[in-house]
Amino acid sequence: MSPAAFCATLLRWYAGYGRDLPWRHTRDPYAIWLSEVILQQTRISQGTAYWLRFMHAWPTVEALAAATEDEVLKMWQGLGYYSRARNLHTAAQQIVALGQFPCTLEEIRRLKGVGDYTAAAIASMAFDVTVAAVDGNVYRVLSRLYAIATPINTTEGKHLFAHLADELIHAAPLTAQSPQGDEACGASLFNQAMMDFGATQCTPQSPSCLLCPFQEDCEAHRRGIVNQLPVKLKKTKITTRHLIYIYVRCHGYTAIHRRGSGDIWQGLWEPPLFENKPLPQWPGHLKQLATGVKHVLTHRILFADFYLLDTDQRPSLADDYVWVPESRLADFAVPRLVEKLVETIA
Repeated sequence: MSPAAFCATLLRWYAGYGRDLPWRHTRDPYAIWLSEVILQQTRISQGTAYWLRFMHAWPTVEALAAATEDEVLKMWQGLGYYSRARNLHTAAQQIVALGQFPCTLEEIRRLKGVGDYTAAAIASMAFDVTVAAVDGNVYRVLSRLYAIATPINTTEGKHLFAHLADELIHAAPLTAQSPQGDEACGASLFNQAMMDFGATQCTPQSPSCLLCPFQEDCEAHRRGIVNQLPVKLKKTKITTRHLIYIYVRCHGYTAIHRRGSGDIWQGLWEPPLFENKPLPQWPGHLKQLATGVKHVLTHRILFADFYLLDTDQRPSLADDYVWVPESRLADFAVPRLVEKLVETIA
């Protein structure tokens, strides 16, 4: 199948089956960038709700830049991968310092937390730059269409798929019909179509091969190896950690501190944590709330024990702890695991 034929078939499919997402009704680079950051490691259904909340709270990049990091982290709470939120806030301040949203691929790539894929997505969708945005969906579609077994997480694989996607997008027409029925930049629609095709048609599990417009041209389908592609080398070792949290209650106040850098959940707040150390002998009544609460992160599995300490005397804590009214605890951005602790108390 020629690149031109591939593009024509893909864009016809997209015109009929593409998803109607709110950030696809705008050319505002801020709105598009925000959607791309939120949707990293996040389902569309969940991410859309967060995107709407962010756009309501901070409708411009200037408004986001003027927010505090605590406000941004609190709005982000529940999405995980909090470095995305911190990078988003820093990049917003970079953009404001520049005086405008950068419009070239190289300039967009310099923003904090923006990688090759995100830069390409913004450049193509907001500024009509003909550049392929290669994400997991694209790897999956191309590896199956051409039966490419080169691991996608190797240097060779990244270069191979980037070159192939670039060849295909340059065969896209200058304009094409969007799912909304209007004419739009072909390169922008190509990237959106590849995302949607991989997310809804050529899915990781149980792809809809019988209804696929590329069925006759798909090498993986012809060879019966669709479920074996794409290939990804396993490199990361999963580690396990055991945490103990003590929620301290003293006359309607509780103690929390902000987590530092160099570990998970940087910048979020938490109650006293004990890891690989015995529990302290603090005055008051210590009650165990839960044991072995499992919480899974990308490369870690956490098991946590929850305790409640009711006391009339504030225990001695490190200087970075602050005492806040329990009624105000919801104002602070906390990890999901700490949310689970608070839920066991409420």
